[in-house]
Amino acid sequence: MAETSVGRAVEEIRQMMRSKELLPGQPLRQEALAERLGVSRVPVREALKALEAEGIVRHQPNIGYTVARLSSEELRQAYLMRSALEAIVLHELPRLSAAQIIELTELNERIAEAVEVIDVVRITELNHEFHFVIFRSSGMQMIVDEIERIWKLTEAYRSVYIYDAAARRRIVREHRQLISALRRGQTEKAIAIMDAHRDATQVQLSTTLGASLPLPG
Repeated sequence: MAETSVGRAVEEIRQMMRSKELLPGQPLRQEALAERLGVSRVPVREALKALEAEGIVRHQPNIGYTVARLSSEELRQAYLMRSALEAIVLHELPRLSAAQIIELTELNERIAEAVEVIDVVRITELNHEFHFVIFRSSGMQMIVDEIERIWKLTEAYRSVYIYDAAARRRIVREHRQLISALRRGQTEKAIAIMDAHRDATQVQLSTTLGASLPLPG
């Protein structure tokens, strides 16, 4: 899809969500999007259908498309699912190779560079790449695909977290800790770091959005 006009429209709309140009609950006008993206309404309509299938946008008859707005309970459940599934994947993770550790280190250095210039969209993209290099190394593709579906569903909310300066610095610092644990094959420590890493986002969302998002027990 990435090489088609529909695929490009999907990615452009994702970028608009990452940059907060499009916010949860905001209406998506096909004509305005087509003009903004420089394409006809046909690829925009197909892109919105694709994003609807992922749960990222929602459609109502006689109203049209809107960016999906999750309730506090839906966000809580999304983070519960992530917690469970990501722990399973990390438990199955083999000892990472030197090449994989180098790849993660380089990705985190690029995140640090993006943090310095406050490029939130780039941080979001690289953060996703960093985590999924780890997850996909488990070989548990079906579970990783489900984790990615949840990540995409909540991406607009995680972007809120990344707009906080302290949060951006924390991401880089905790990634370094995670890399160190993975290098040493310390699975339980890696899971604990990942849990703290994820929970920090959830706590920040609770504060920023004024939602009640209790952490998993």
